[in-house]
Amino acid sequence: MEPANDDDDHRANGSDYNHFSKKPKLSTSSSSFITDSEIREEFSHHQPGIARINNGSFGSCPASIIAAQKRWQLRFLQQPDDFFLNHLQKRILHSRTIIKDVINAEHVEEVSLVDNATTAAAIVLQHVGWAFAEGRFKKGDAVVMLHCAFQAVKKSIEAYVTRAGGSVIVVHLPFPLRSEEEIVAEFRKALAKGKANGKKVRLAIIDHITSMPCVVIPVRDLVKICREEGVERVFVDAAHAIGNVHVDVKEIGADFYVSNLHKWFFCPPSVAFLYCRKSPVSPDLHHPVVSHEYGNGLAIESAWIGTRDYSSQLVIPEVLEFINRFESGIKGIRLRNHKAVIEMGQMLANAWGTALGCPPDMSPSMAMVGLPANLRILCDKDALNLRNRLRDHFGVEVPIHYEEIKELQDGDAVVTGYARISHQVYNKVDDYIKLKDAILQLVRDGVTCKMLHPE
Repeated sequence: MEPANDDDDHRANGSDYNHFSKKPKLSTSSSSFITDSEIREEFSHHQPGIARINNGSFGSCPASIIAAQKRWQLRFLQQPDDFFLNHLQKRILHSRTIIKDVINAEHVEEVSLVDNATTAAAIVLQHVGWAFAEGRFKKGDAVVMLHCAFQAVKKSIEAYVTRAGGSVIVVHLPFPLRSEEEIVAEFRKALAKGKANGKKVRLAIIDHITSMPCVVIPVRDLVKICREEGVERVFVDAAHAIGNVHVDVKEIGADFYVSNLHKWFFCPPSVAFLYCRKSPVSPDLHHPVVSHEYGNGLAIESAWIGTRDYSSQLVIPEVLEFINRFESGIKGIRLRNHKAVIEMGQMLANAWGTALGCPPDMSPSMAMVGLPANLRILCDKDALNLRNRLRDHFGVEVPIHYEEIKELQDGDAVVTGYARISHQVYNKVDDYIKLKDAILQLVRDGVTCKMLHPE
């Protein structure tokens, strides 16, 4: 388990790549750290021949954790009544306690385990929607969100907030990015717009790491601005964060914070934690699936939403054991992944004659790498077709992002496509060389995305 505190104040914004913790909570001796061959064995279930450089979408669960999950599943199926009545809730509480310590929450009651960040968004936005519908928030008061918010979050706003009378202010972030100050400036503009004509900003939704394009957001700074500007509640959508950047919910200071545990924390799908800072509104938070625990607090409601497979929530202790087989635990994994993804990103950019989409200290264990302009990625469909071609013909799995260019300069080759590469402990240099060579071959063959459209 990583320590909650950190020496550098900037680390709560996500950029903790320059040093290890002075006091890693690691019991593993150096002689028993996991070896390269053991890492290969843990991920030997991966399909052979595929360069998996997209850990950011679905994560990857080690074989030992898959085995632990099967043991929990069998334990339930062998005697469901005994397990449900005498063991399940105690085991979930144990998992919540581990996460509480990892993220430095004040109380275990502040930590709920849910299926994923989408479920957490529904919980928070349902709560906000009720406030509009019941008249506690005025019609037209605003929710502020980043334009690159995850699509499920946008749909939850539509389902719960706008239909109840709330308005939405979108923060348009520039990309490529040069500095955090660009993000802060655009965020301040959006808050000012939300407060115009006597209106109030009732909720700000801030990504800790945007998904596409991938950028580490200065989340603590934005939360502080929200407090200064009178924003009522702040929800940090940190789907990619835990296991990827330093997470200290006290330092960040948001009211709600969610992160998936199956992306970068090695859990099987699907499990996430939702942190809700203890406050007078806490009793009014409810799971959208109403079961017989309704009214007993969000954490208890979330721990039983009917008969289902809870094993992904129960393996968190085993996941922590796996993580602590690595030198310096999760922090060591993060630092190595970040260093490797930047090295691989720069290698690709040099080979393709492009650049990274943002500075290295604004990249987590993922990086945006510009693709050659010759490919002519001119729309989202082009990006998807290129991704499919890389998978089907070259055995490379990597997301492709299309970035519309507002102003074109005559005579310049304009980069409008980016590959979002990930690095996790199972990745090898050969994975990125395979991507590099595939793109170079397409360019040599004169292939453009227009030629990739299916018949």
